[in-house]
Amino acid sequence: AGAVLERGLVTAQKARTALSKAISDRTDLPSRFTEDPEVLKGLLDSADTLDAFAAGLSPDAAGSTSFAGEKGRLPLPVLGTVLRLPNEADAAGVRRPGVSLATQPRALVTAPWPATIRFRGPLLDYGNVMILEPGDGYLLVLVGMETLYGEVGEVVAAEAPLGLMGGPATVSAEFVTLAPDGSGGRDTETLYMELRQGAAPVDPMPWFTGLARTGD
Repeated sequence: AGAVLERGLVTAQKARTALSKAISDRTDLPSRFTEDPEVLKGLLDSADTLDAFAAGLSPDAAGSTSFAGEKGRLPLPVLGTVLRLPNEADAAGVRRPGVSLATQPRALVTAPWPATIRFRGPLLDYGNVMILEPGDGYLLVLVGMETLYGEVGEVVAAEAPLGLMGGPATVSAEFVTLAPDGSGGRDTETLYMELRQGAAPVDPMPWFTGLARTGD
């Protein structure tokens, strides 16, 4: 049974990777606007933290859509388990306002809601970062992908491929049995997800299905 499950996971991952590559090669996707690269460069040069950079990209809530109305119903951007909760210290003692998810190597990351890509690429020492603007003055920050799709200013649909996690292109059935805290698994990748409204971080736990804490 384990071998059958593993073959099924491998086949599914290959299909998702092929689909994401095909979509990423498209050049006729609509863009709501084109970001000024000089403005982005200025923000990047002046920012000394991810928090400062995201604050500089904070959108105006005017004319936004109904993203806020989807609180509690958003799908996770990747198949994974919670590795670290918001404000939980990591091995280095650093606390961050977002949630860290343990994922399979080469897992496909998708948009949980229609959004505009505000930034994509390396940022400081965080590695690859993608910042989405889904509306209502919110920003969704995703950190940890090895491969990024799309262009700055591009409007992406819900479930559109955003990128791939790193690691070897193999899938283990062991990942399926990861504990809720992310322990017990091997060879996993980590996607950090942070939600912001304006310049302030927002607890992402009540927003996404499968993350809501008891009592939310």
